[in-house]
Amino acid sequence: MTLSADFRARAGVFHVDMALDAAPGEVLAVLGPNGSGKSTLLAALAGHLPIDDGRIALDGRMLDDTAAGGRAVHVPPAQRRVGLLGQRALLFPHLSALENVAFGPRAQGVSSAAARRDAKGWLDRVGLGDLAPHRPAQLSGGQQQRVALARALAARPDALLLDEPFAALDVETASQARRLVAEQRDSAGIPLVLVTHDPLDAVVLAARTAIVHDGRIVQEGPTTEVLGHPRSTFVAALAGVNLVSGDGSADDTVRGDDILWCGIGDAVPTGAAGTVAFAPGSVRIQRADAPASAASVGSNAWEGTVVTLEPLPGGMRLRTVEHPEIAVDCPSTVAVAAGVAPGVRLRFTVHPDDVSVRRA
Repeated sequence: MTLSADFRARAGVFHVDMALDAAPGEVLAVLGPNGSGKSTLLAALAGHLPIDDGRIALDGRMLDDTAAGGRAVHVPPAQRRVGLLGQRALLFPHLSALENVAFGPRAQGVSSAAARRDAKGWLDRVGLGDLAPHRPAQLSGGQQQRVALARALAARPDALLLDEPFAALDVETASQARRLVAEQRDSAGIPLVLVTHDPLDAVVLAARTAIVHDGRIVQEGPTTEVLGHPRSTFVAALAGVNLVSGDGSADDTVRGDDILWCGIGDAVPTGAAGTVAFAPGSVRIQRADAPASAASVGSNAWEGTVVTLEPLPGGMRLRTVEHPEIAVDCPSTVAVAAGVAPGVRLRFTVHPDDVSVRRA
């Protein structure tokens, strides 16, 4: 039951031009900044936004086709069997949580009693079984979102579209919701498209990830590759990793500015363009006036003067005058021990196992 799409569409003055596919039992994560076209993509897949050109198909069943023998095809949203869970729960305010979840099965012809039993089971799975009689106004925002997730799954769609489904949930509840989506990925055998701002969602749930910018997919592939070694600084910023460009040097190293890099990945021939990626948290720091260790001499090592500090949970992110493009994250205890402050000169090192090297 593969979901495949290759289409062009407009939402006001905004244009999208996208091609993607999601296989049965696969989660395709879609990341991108606000206004990049992620929600427009889902609206087209769900049938809420007519496409101008192209096709959308699910398990060989054409949902949209602008060139079907000269006669356009457009299957209405209610007939697509494509579930869409948006950023807002949009529950029926006059129905209880139980009846909201039972709505999908009942609309498909399931008896009231069977639909309610099924709905109760789904509410139990999202941890809200005891709130089944409550109406949406009696539930918190996070609870409403969990009911909406249960409702989407109870309808047993042939494909499921998730638009920032965990954004309104606290950390513990979001973790529970991710587990529920993972269960559906593994058991239902349907394609899932997950729009998110959080790379963690892609890492936990998705085998493949697509990055969207200005209405187009700018990078798509295995999640480990897209987020582990982005192709551009734009994607690197979304993924939260450092990306450094350079040229191949001797002994399978890459020289970028005044830093010599080595790591895991491609052998970049001397003079050829290469890129280096590593996480800000993989960088180790020590004061520049401290005795240098063996690891701080040679490749993946540099010195710099701290120019900016940004607070992070449990630590801080710093940048230097010499390499402002490289972000370094360090725990509070390490920062205090090293006396980190603007103007302090530090020595930085990254272990080769934490560095990804690719030929550009």
